Amino acid sequence: MTTRPLVYAHRGASARFAEHTRAAYLQALADGADGVECDVHLTRDQHLVLLHDPNLDRTSSGTGPVAERTLAQLRELDFSSWKGVRVPDEFGAQSQQLLTLPELLDLLAASGREVGLAIELKHPSPYRRALEDRVLEALRSRGWEPESSRVGSIQISFMSFDAEAIEYLLASVPARHVCMLVDDVSVEELRQSAALGALTGGAVANVLKAAQLDAEAILDEGRAGIAGPGIRYVRDHPNRVRAWLEAGLTFRVWTVDAPEDVEHCLAVGIQQITTNRPAEVLAQLGAALG
Repeated sequence: MTTRPLVYAHRGASARFAEHTRAAYLQALADGADGVECDVHLTRDQHLVLLHDPNLDRTSSGTGPVAERTLAQLRELDFSSWKGVRVPDEFGAQSQQLLTLPELLDLLAASGREVGLAIELKHPSPYRRALEDRVLEALRSRGWEPESSRVGSIQISFMSFDAEAIEYLLASVPARHVCMLVDDVSVEELRQSAALGALTGGAVANVLKAAQLDAEAILDEGRAGIAGPGIRYVRDHPNRVRAWLEAGLTFRVWTVDAPEDVEHCLAVGIQQITTNRPAEVLAQLGAALG
């Protein structure tokens, strides 16, 4: 019998509720997700907040860099209404939707079951390695230690697209708990982007391509134990994916929402799926594997 891939809820059940909100994470737990994923940034007063973008514009009623606001200032903003979905009363008030990393740990612990937490460290950060240091400090204060990488019933892993962040983490965290994220960068697509212009697009493309090569080298050499490619990368690089699987790397693939992508992950032998739709993906996997 084929082992079911673990299902991680991408920023919570973010197809249902605004990403990274209390509602999204509570829904993911209710859906039966095996784990959840979050992105962390540091505020001006060095709190770890769960947000994807470095700026507030897309997912809140505020504007400007997250790093220039204090936690108290962020608490005054609305992080849920942009999704256009009413948050049920049992998932908290609008003012409670922004979460810090410690608050997410509390939510997961309260679930009363084993659950994974994949923490993505977002770079570039104006606070550089202080981001990693603060995350590790927050976890140590809860009893985390590197070998098991657990906080009670929560299994912790760390992720980043930034190779320097991964190397920094690997100095103190076992490789099996560290995920090197990798994206497939099309230099031509970026160079031709009307939004960037030819020169800027080319410069950005070169930086991103270098980051991709660094990430691939870390995974080729087995320095990180978890490979974190996007689903398009998995489809476009079957030989590399096969080689990494045969070398014993665990795969955590993002963002797998379409049924055909779930099927592809099953066919390839992917061990972990990250999705915005945990309930639907779990239902599909249950039907496929019996």
